[in-house]
Amino acid sequence: MTSVNAIAPATSPHHRDGESYRLSLPNTARSAGIARDFVTSLLTGSPHSGIVDDARLCVTEVVANAHRHTRTSLIGVHVTVDPEHVTFAVSDDRPWTAPAPGRRPGGRDREGGWGLFLLEELASAWGSDVCGCCSPRHKTVWFTLAGEAGVTA
Repeated sequence: MTSVNAIAPATSPHHRDGESYRLSLPNTARSAGIARDFVTSLLTGSPHSGIVDDARLCVTEVVANAHRHTRTSLIGVHVTVDPEHVTFAVSDDRPWTAPAPGRRPGGRDREGGWGLFLLEELASAWGSDVCGCCSPRHKTVWFTLAGEAGVTA
């Protein structure tokens, strides 16, 4: 993909139908908190208000990882809300640092690095996409949380 506004390829699950919201943040220490507030404002009072805490925690971790582990100038946050799911995508322009589900760098004894473990525990699905074919331009770490309609008792 060559479009700057494209977050990930069409095969990714975060290209669902639904309401779509985007936020572009400078890569600063404050970005994780701003992303957390953005997600809170989207979900509080909505049919998905029951997942606000999980969404805040996960988006904070993924945005903090983009800030901590890349020198990207902008961090993109894309949220898609549909009746059953809320999918979050965090993008940066450092495609060679893409994480993989089921793998926590440094093992569980290492201090720090719990963000991906949290995604494993809280998200119904998560992954990463590298976009740009032969010359990768950016990566996206995405995760999906089941909304209130997607929760089974």
